[in-house]
Amino acid sequence: MAVTEKPRLDPVTLEVLRSALPAIADEMSVDLQRTSYNMMIYEVRDYCCAILDVEGRLLSQNIGGVSHFVADLGVVIKDVVARYGIDGFAPGDVIISNHQRVAGQHLNNICIHTPFFFEGKLTAFAIVRAHWVDVGGMSTGFGASTSVADPWQEGLQFDQIKIYEGGKPDEKMLRMISDNIRYPESSMGDLRSQMAACTLAERRLEELYSRYGSETIGLAIERIFDDAERKCRLIVEQIPDGSYHAEAYLDDDGVEKDVRVPIVVDVTVKGSDLTIDFTKGSMQRRGAINGRTLAGAYIAYKGLTGALEPVNEGSFRALKVLIQEGNLMMATFPAPMAAWSRMLPTVVDTILTALADAIPDRIPAAHMGTLGGALAFFGRDPVKGRNFVLQTIEGGGWGGRPWEDGESASVSVCQGDVRNAPVETIELKTPVLVKRRSLREGSGGAGTFRGGLGITTTIESMAEGRWSSSQQGRSALAPWGIRGGGSAQVGEAYVKAAGDADFHREDPYRKLLAPGSSVTIMTAGGGGWGDPLNREPLRVRMDVIEEYVSREDARDVYGVVLDAEKNVDEEATLKLRAQRRAAK
Repeated sequence: MAVTEKPRLDPVTLEVLRSALPAIADEMSVDLQRTSYNMMIYEVRDYCCAILDVEGRLLSQNIGGVSHFVADLGVVIKDVVARYGIDGFAPGDVIISNHQRVAGQHLNNICIHTPFFFEGKLTAFAIVRAHWVDVGGMSTGFGASTSVADPWQEGLQFDQIKIYEGGKPDEKMLRMISDNIRYPESSMGDLRSQMAACTLAERRLEELYSRYGSETIGLAIERIFDDAERKCRLIVEQIPDGSYHAEAYLDDDGVEKDVRVPIVVDVTVKGSDLTIDFTKGSMQRRGAINGRTLAGAYIAYKGLTGALEPVNEGSFRALKVLIQEGNLMMATFPAPMAAWSRMLPTVVDTILTALADAIPDRIPAAHMGTLGGALAFFGRDPVKGRNFVLQTIEGGGWGGRPWEDGESASVSVCQGDVRNAPVETIELKTPVLVKRRSLREGSGGAGTFRGGLGITTTIESMAEGRWSSSQQGRSALAPWGIRGGGSAQVGEAYVKAAGDADFHREDPYRKLLAPGSSVTIMTAGGGGWGDPLNREPLRVRMDVIEEYVSREDARDVYGVVLDAEKNVDEEATLKLRAQRRAAK
């Protein structure tokens, strides 16, 4: 009787597969970006592409994929398998999902996923989550506002619907979707792009499995998970054991104005185990800032343990997250979730701040505190005779770090490689003029290492349309400094209607304005790290020359005296700094 030899996993094969799985997700990303219809995908890159196994375990996600999507992909796959059963899929099936009972995000984030079969066995799923410009309701642009009362007002909800079965489209369902969104050409085009990316993944997986076989790839996946976990544990072991605490808050929930929403974090380190406890924070709110996600914890943990390493299920095995049902971050459907992402950057900052004393050489000050300054303008172009949608996410400042200044004009740590829409594309696609896009002087918090700067962006319309802006940065709680660093400037938005003499402060939401109107958004900076009086005077001088910091702040905040030619007056600077230190 012949003995079947068990497959062996040699080091070369392991490394090939370790690179091949992320490469498939990266190729999906390129395919999606090159074929999509809306700027939020092909310019802003608000999407992620991934491969998961039938248990919902993450095998790979594309480089630069939106990081706050990573925690919520596995639950989608687990749910669809529970819905249809392991035998309820066939090659050619395409499923659409955005339902908040599972996905816990705003409805614009549409998941398209397809099953992959090898030798007749369901083996994996390819999935693309991408931001559609519209899903009906009040979703146009970046989604509904914080004041939306429920998901039905927000837009269409897709609860694991098969829009293709066995390769055959459900024409009635596709027509229903198309008939109930304002920009069907864009959204249905993005749907096809997402399907194409998933189909590409299936082809690449077929090639991979045909070459190496299911058993060998299965062994490699388990080894890859184990290696990722081991690397994370080695880093956590370097953090002193103990319990660490930090608190922050959101300005309000959009309904109860000026009522702070507490973010409370307890971090416990024991050996190589790390626990993040959210149970003392706010429960779900009436306003639509609720979410159903572990993304805040996952992002902070990944940043601490291997920000540049490929992400997979093993990346989070050593992390334990404590959170109860009904928490702000684990809200129960039908809690409104249109602005679900607004809390995440503050959650990440609060987790990191809790560890500031434990690992002071690694923790930055707080960054801008939101995903980015979101600006949308939509209407009908009378010249081209067609509808238009402008969407861009303007970056802000990141916190100063123990070794260097914070980055300027960058989107949130939660956003992967998301970026703003280029001026040329904005003006080509929509009837507007970008009058200004510049760094915002003085917006970064002062410090030994200064916080990064926010952005000032002004756009003027040439057609009637509706404006929406949000998330310029925290308004009540400024991005904070640490180790003696100063806070940053908060975000602001301004509107000037056609014929008005000047701007007035306002956060517009679907505000109808005539041609010639303008909107300005000013995003927040990042907090400073360390005492500003310890900043090298020559760095302060360059900040003044580059117009990052005013001459007045150089003297009043940093204690640096500049002469008429903007050279450092060393004697006066030493004297002024000595006085300031003595006064402290």
